[in-house]
Amino acid sequence: MPRITTIAFDADDTLWQNERYFRLTEQRFAALLAPYTDAPDLVERLIESTKRNLRFYGFGMKGFALSMVETALEVTEHRVPGTVIAEILAAGRELLTYPIETLPYVDQALAGLERDYRLILITKGDIFDQERKLAASGLADYFAAIEIVADKTAATYERLFARHTEGAEHTVMVGNSLRSDILPALEAGAFGVYVPHDLTWSYEHAEEPPASPRYARIEHLGLLEATLAAFTHAP
Repeated sequence: MPRITTIAFDADDTLWQNERYFRLTEQRFAALLAPYTDAPDLVERLIESTKRNLRFYGFGMKGFALSMVETALEVTEHRVPGTVIAEILAAGRELLTYPIETLPYVDQALAGLERDYRLILITKGDIFDQERKLAASGLADYFAAIEIVADKTAATYERLFARHTEGAEHTVMVGNSLRSDILPALEAGAFGVYVPHDLTWSYEHAEEPPASPRYARIEHLGLLEATLAAFTHAP
């Protein structure tokens, strides 16, 4: 197998908690609309609206907040009061105030890996929000390069690996999303290490790839270094 020189990391729900705060906001949204609708699938309709609007607003809290407003208007047939819309927008803004909580083993893993590998961060979403979270996490100094992108596709990875690494064949992408972090990175020619998170957004779900010497699944980042060694010694 080629020599591995670069480890690329996803950010949200790979390095720090993120989805849990969107779930809390979904609950707040449902509570605000409870007096105005009895729709049993309210949260599901919000999720579908958010997915539908990705091509307009992209990933992140701004698009989510606008999708909450859109869904509130739809399910109440525009009867929802302006005061409730204001509270929904405030709930969206609160996503910018939650503390950044790094996941288990993150600091230890990054500190150990930076001695032997070039570390880069590849995350998607709103630039302002992602920069805020990275600064609050205290992890920025570990990374030789930081890329905030609109979406993650094989073409995205090909471009970024060409810019920041010795090539995809020398690079491992680590993340909690099979759809965004793992499958397109494998398609681009890199290795992929899937680290599941119990609250990963349904949009990011996908089938795991077939058994491959370039793919691994681990339960937490404390197991990453041993996995890299296994990649290096694979036939």
